[in-house]
Amino acid sequence: MSLIDWVGLFGIMVFAISGALAAMEREKHHHDLFSVFFTGFITAIGGGTLRDITLGNYPVSWVRDVNILWAIFTGFLFIVIFPKTLVKLRKELFLFDTLGIGIYTILGTRIALDNGVNLFASAILGMITAIFGGVIRDTLMNEIPFIFRKEIYATACLAGAVLYIALDAFPIHRDINFILSALVVVLIRVLAVRYNLSLPKIPSPKDLQK
Repeated sequence: MSLIDWVGLFGIMVFAISGALAAMEREKHHHDLFSVFFTGFITAIGGGTLRDITLGNYPVSWVRDVNILWAIFTGFLFIVIFPKTLVKLRKELFLFDTLGIGIYTILGTRIALDNGVNLFASAILGMITAIFGGVIRDTLMNEIPFIFRKEIYATACLAGAVLYIALDAFPIHRDINFILSALVVVLIRVLAVRYNLSLPKIPSPKDLQK
C-alpha cells in the first residue's frame, strides 16, 4: 500500500475513535460495548458509504476492503484499552474530529476525481465524505449535527477540497498535495474553534419582518 493508503486508514481509525468517544460522553444514553462500537463504526463509514453510493462504486469501500474494518476495530481497541487518555485528548484538542475531517475530505475528493467526476461535484463529494458520518452519528444520538452549529466546519472541508483540486492542476506530487490540503482543513477548523469564527448568518423570516 502507498503512503496515502496508510493515511486514509489512519483517518478511518481516528473517526471511529471520535464516534465511539462521542457515544461514551453522552451521559443521557446507556452505552455498552456494542453501542459504542456501532457509533464509532457508523461515524467511520457513513460519509464514505454515501460517496460510494453516489458514484456507483459497488460494493462500497468498507465491504470491498477488509483493511477498513481492521482500522475501525483497531480504533475500538484503543478505546477499550486507553479510554481516559483518549477522552482527555478529545476534550482538550478535539483531535480526532479534526484529523478525521481533514483526511476524509481529501480522500473523498481524490476518489471522486479518479472516477471522472467534474470538479465541482468532486469538491462536494469530498465534503460529504468528511461530514456525513458525524451527521449520522449526531442524529442517532439526538444531537444537533456540527454542520448546523455556528462554528466553521463543513466550510473548512470545502476549502481543503477546492485547494486540492486547484493544486492538482499543477506539477505537484499528489501525495504532497493530499497532505498539504488535509492540513489546511485542520488549520481552518482549529482557528475557527480557537477564535470562535463563523460565517455570516442569513436573517430569519421573523428578523426580516421587523
